[in-house]
Amino acid sequence: MSVYALEKLISETRRLATEFRRTTGQMLPVTGEIARFDAARQLDLELLEPRAPGVDATGKDDRKGRRYQIKGRVILDEGKAGYRIGQLNPNGDWTHVALVLLDGEFEPYKIYEADREEILATLSQSSGKRSKRGAMSVAKFEAIGQLIWTRENGLEDGIWSNY
Repeated sequence: MSVYALEKLISETRRLATEFRRTTGQMLPVTGEIARFDAARQLDLELLEPRAPGVDATGKDDRKGRRYQIKGRVILDEGKAGYRIGQLNPNGDWTHVALVLLDGEFEPYKIYEADREEILATLSQSSGKRSKRGAMSVAKFEAIGQLIWTRENGLEDGIWSNY
């Protein structure tokens, strides 16, 4: 399948998912695939097919050698607390996690990146069943990660690092 055809399919998926949510109040389970597409496109990553355990994409150019686990989350109300990202696979062969934040129309508006050591250290410091399963809040990920892309500015120059 050509990149153009995939881009058209993702665009139509965004439209359908938005209409489905508006009509039913429920989310279609497409956020992960949209996030994978957006991360690859905006960060110039190569998606792996078939996927390796815990690895969705590999880096090119400045990100060469990095293996990414990609997570996505639709944020309907930025003022609301409690948004969580999907379970991280701590046993996967990834070096970084990219978190793609999507608006209510499933369009990306921010992408954060965090490295494996920082994520695993944060999960090990947290108590509770969620952290043991590799779960983390969006707010925690934003705090330990680095904002690397925004809808307004594109790729960032590392000025938003929280390290």
